[in-house]
Amino acid sequence: MQSMQALIENATAFEPKTLAVAVAEDDAVMAAVEKARHSGIINGALYGDQDSIHQTLHTIGAKPENYTIVHAEDNETACKLAVQSVSQGRSDFLMKGLVDTSVILKAALDKNEGLRTENRLSHVSVMELANYHKLLFMSDGAMNIAPDVEEKKEIIDNAVSIARASSVSKPAVGLIAAVEKVNPKMPVTQHAEVLVSHYKHNETCVVDGPFGLDNAINKEAADHKGIKSPIAGNVDILLMPMIEAGNVFYKSMMFLANAKSASVIAGAKKPIVLTSRADSMDTKYHSIALGALVVQGQSK
Repeated sequence: MQSMQALIENATAFEPKTLAVAVAEDDAVMAAVEKARHSGIINGALYGDQDSIHQTLHTIGAKPENYTIVHAEDNETACKLAVQSVSQGRSDFLMKGLVDTSVILKAALDKNEGLRTENRLSHVSVMELANYHKLLFMSDGAMNIAPDVEEKKEIIDNAVSIARASSVSKPAVGLIAAVEKVNPKMPVTQHAEVLVSHYKHNETCVVDGPFGLDNAINKEAADHKGIKSPIAGNVDILLMPMIEAGNVFYKSMMFLANAKSASVIAGAKKPIVLTSRADSMDTKYHSIALGALVVQGQSK
């Protein structure tokens, strides 16, 4: 896919998925949820203070009768009920509303009633950029601080699953570092060497690196440096070396390059839409669409 609009069109091609919104009394979140509902991407189940949710819906010009509204006395209860609805199959995926990330993740990771699996949770973003020829995925800029090799395998697997659900049949994963050669003084490059070997015969993705960011996404830069790789300049997924790199890259793209983006938390039983309050309504809307596509992909 080359654009966020193509992602939206893919999401609208299937039956609406049910989205559980935890602590739904948030104008920005609910504006995105209402847009996704109106687009036919989701049906909404809203958890939180019933009166506040009704006021929020009134503020954004939405009708309460278009939603299932479940009253909860406090944020912890709202998160618990929303997670249970996903875990028990009444809803298809989860979204954070007006609540701290730690509160919703505590409910989502509950051993008995949560969405925990054996997989590591990781944050996966996809961006439409003016100077790149297709949608570009990136992980991890929000959850895993300084992953080791084994943790990076899980982050790659999560990102590949999200890309494949978004119609990228065999994603090309570029392992990002500051240099393109393995350097014993730079552990990230040694990680790349191990990861390339591990995924050498993998049928679901192609993994190569280490790459500098320039030669991962620009063929001329790769050719100029003499890099011989079938995916140089044409990656689908950037695996960032650590959280600082991923976080700075994401925010640079959003605030300096006017990127369009969507993000989900992968690795749980179902996708979790966990956007920042600084994210625009469009980013939240795109993230809901991405979550719905992931649910569709999991059902195949």
